This record gives sequence, structure tokens and C-alpha cells, in this order.
Amino acid sequence: MTNHAIHAEGLTKHYGATTALDGIDLTVPEGTVLGVLGPNGAGKTTAVRILATLLRPDAGRATVAGHDVVKDPNAVRRSIGLTGQYASVDEQLSGRENLELFARLLDFTRPDARARAAELLEQFGLAEAADRRAKTYSGGMRRRLDLAASLVGRPAVIFLDEPTTGLDPSKRDDVWNMVRLLTSEGTTVLLTTQYLEEADALADAITVIDLGKVIAHGTASELKQIVGGRSLQVRPENVRDTADIRAVLSRITGRPVGEPIRGLLTAPIEDEQQFTNVVVDLASRGIPVTEISLSLPSLDEVFFTLTGQGASAPATTKELV
Repeated sequence: MTNHAIHAEGLTKHYGATTALDGIDLTVPEGTVLGVLGPNGAGKTTAVRILATLLRPDAGRATVAGHDVVKDPNAVRRSIGLTGQYASVDEQLSGRENLELFARLLDFTRPDARARAAELLEQFGLAEAADRRAKTYSGGMRRRLDLAASLVGRPAVIFLDEPTTGLDPSKRDDVWNMVRLLTSEGTTVLLTTQYLEEADALADAITVIDLGKVIAHGTASELKQIVGGRSLQVRPENVRDTADIRAVLSRITGRPVGEPIRGLLTAPIEDEQQFTNVVVDLASRGIPVTEISLSLPSLDEVFFTLTGQGASAPATTKELV
């Protein structure tokens, strides 16, 4: 039986007349990444704060690393790391001093604190900047330092609450690589994000929350099936063959095929047999192509279908924290 690093049932939280969480369930097996998606105001941060023992639920129960978040919060805190949306490091201290401070707060001896800080600085590519004040770090470096700080105590579970907010794509890649390193070493990660590509790239499973409720759960591929409709894409080798390829696609799929977009002809298909038929038909006619592929809808389309919002749509309600 799979061991669950995080297990929550029926978590409910109210702020006055506003319901932030409305009975959500979450399960994260050990050593995996759960991506939690949702628009602003969905309740993602509230869920993380309850699981990290920063808030008490009004109803429901949850365990993290085998410990009840209400009955044994201290044991939970000893088992987790938390990186929020904004870096929590002290900008007046150096990177090394920040990590040593966190280690001392976790009751490391001075020698052990120095050793652990040096280990993490090397692991996160910050060794050369270790003795510079954190305020001189770039945004990506601060985020790496913040993530390193959350790992000082070697937690079994780490919560990353929108950890790449405000970072440019290259710095976001740095954080992604750190997450992959964590899971390769057996750490369990709960990642909240509004970046669909982030969840697609990192998460073993994805839970979509909207208005405080879980509205979908599954792998990225499973969620993409919700939208339905796979697409066959063909790139002609010769532009002069475009009309013939469009005719083949239209005849086999029974659907009209539009003009090429960035050189690709796209047709919706119902099953793999239609894909095979297209390949065979084009080959029998001697029509060369440079690309032919079958694709599912994007995770962005899934998000829009489930929540009625695009990934970067403006917030309709205030983020509940």
C-alpha cells in the first residue's frame, strides 16, 4: 500500500461569511509532487497554511508525515519546510548567515549549522555568493536561498506556495531544477501555482481547486482528456502539397480543415485509427511531410474549461489568506 506523506479529508475554513475551503480532500504519496492549481481566491494558500499548521481548520482533518496537523502540530513542523510566495530571508545577512541562523533555530550545534549551510550553498549554486548580503542577490538567487532555508532541517515534506511568482523564465527554470532534485532524493512536494506549464512540467498529479472546492484531480494527461478532442498536426515538406494534404485530412476525419498556422495543418480526430489512415494515405500518394503528430489539448484549455478562467485571467475575488 502506498504511504501518503499528506492526507486531508473534508478541510473547511471560513472567514466570517466567506468560505475559503469547502470540504477539500488532498492525498500526496511519498516522494511525489502534487500540483495544486486554481485562480486567485480559490483557497490554495489557505489549504497550505492549514497543512503547515499556520491555521486551524474549522472542520475536517489532515495528517502530514503521519502527524495530525491539529493534535500534533509540533511534530508536523519538525517534518516540513515551507516556501511562500515571497522570500523570507533576512536581506541584511549574507546567504551563509541566513542558513546558519535557520539551522541554529532548529537546534543545530554551531559546527553542524556551518556544515549544513555550506552543503546547501553548494547544492543550490550559491557558494560563490555565500558571504554577500542577501540584498545584493538577484530575484532568482533569493528564491534559491529561500528554498535552501526551507530545507535546512531535511524535511520529509515541503510546501511551495507559488514559489516562482515574479521570476523571469530563466530563474523559474532554476527553481524547477531544484524541485526535481528534491523529489529525486525522496522529498514530497506540494506545489501551488498559477503557471500551467509549471504544473505540467513538475507534478506527478494535479488537483484543481475553485471557490474552495476540488473540481478535478488526476495526472496532466488525464485532465487533458476532460476537454476531449485530440488533434492531428501535419507539416508539408512542400507548400504546393498543402491543398492535397488538407483534402486527405478532411476526407478521413470528416471535418473541415483550415489554413495552415505557422506551417502546420491541424485536424481534430476521434481515434488513433484515423491517425494511421492519414499516414498510410499520404504515403500511398507519395506526399512528403516533415512532421506529423498527435496532440492532446493544453493544460491551459483544461484550466479554462474547469474554472471558466484563463491561466492569467484577472482575479474575480480577493485571494483568501
